[in-house]
Amino acid sequence: MSRREQTGLEDELGPVLPGPGASDYERYIRTDELLALQKTEDERAHHDELLFQVTHQSSELWLKLASTEIDTATARLVGGDLRAAIRLLRRTILGIKLITEQLDMLELMSPWEYTSGVRPELGHGSGFDSPGWNHLRRAIPGAGEAFHVLRRAEGLSLADVYRRARTHEDLYELAETLTELDERAGVWRIRHLRVVERIIGGDVVGTQGTPVELLAGLVHRKFFPELWDVRNELTGLAKAEEEG
Repeated sequence: MSRREQTGLEDELGPVLPGPGASDYERYIRTDELLALQKTEDERAHHDELLFQVTHQSSELWLKLASTEIDTATARLVGGDLRAAIRLLRRTILGIKLITEQLDMLELMSPWEYTSGVRPELGHGSGFDSPGWNHLRRAIPGAGEAFHVLRRAEGLSLADVYRRARTHEDLYELAETLTELDERAGVWRIRHLRVVERIIGGDVVGTQGTPVELLAGLVHRKFFPELWDVRNELTGLAKAEEEG
């Protein structure tokens, strides 16, 4: 290929989208802006600040997606579109799974180097202020409320949804998807607590003056306790039928 032909091909396949970046990929993903959101090497007080910022910034992105999808899923449920809602709820579940797995990266920091090098740079910054997680935890109950409206409209108790699952497949699958969502949120809380304990300890006070033990108190919190309690009811009903 001649130089003129190569130049012509580059012109033909060159970026067409507006904005900074050498390619349309960079312009669409906005990589220049995205990669400028972390401290530069000269700005970092400690090498691990990059690890810390990347882990938390990427978590906020996944939480943004998870929150958007659950908001949309709830609207779909209100409109009676269960299949679309279930698919979107699965995206939320996967988003929580991904931010849980990312916590592994934080355990690659030395406890001493984090405490002496990274933590002083956080000011009063705390995970309790995460806009993504706070939006998500406020949005999740709405999906449960929409589910209960739907099953009541069918004249079903929660136990009926499970006992008559084969004739109400969508409601049953929705109930189980919400249960998985609750479970994933609980797994994240447990994993987060263990990471905090591993790095700064379990009997100390966090950056906002909050004792780490407060996190331990949140571990058993559930968004949909009724979806867990119904298991006890179903076990009792099955046992009664067996004995009867």
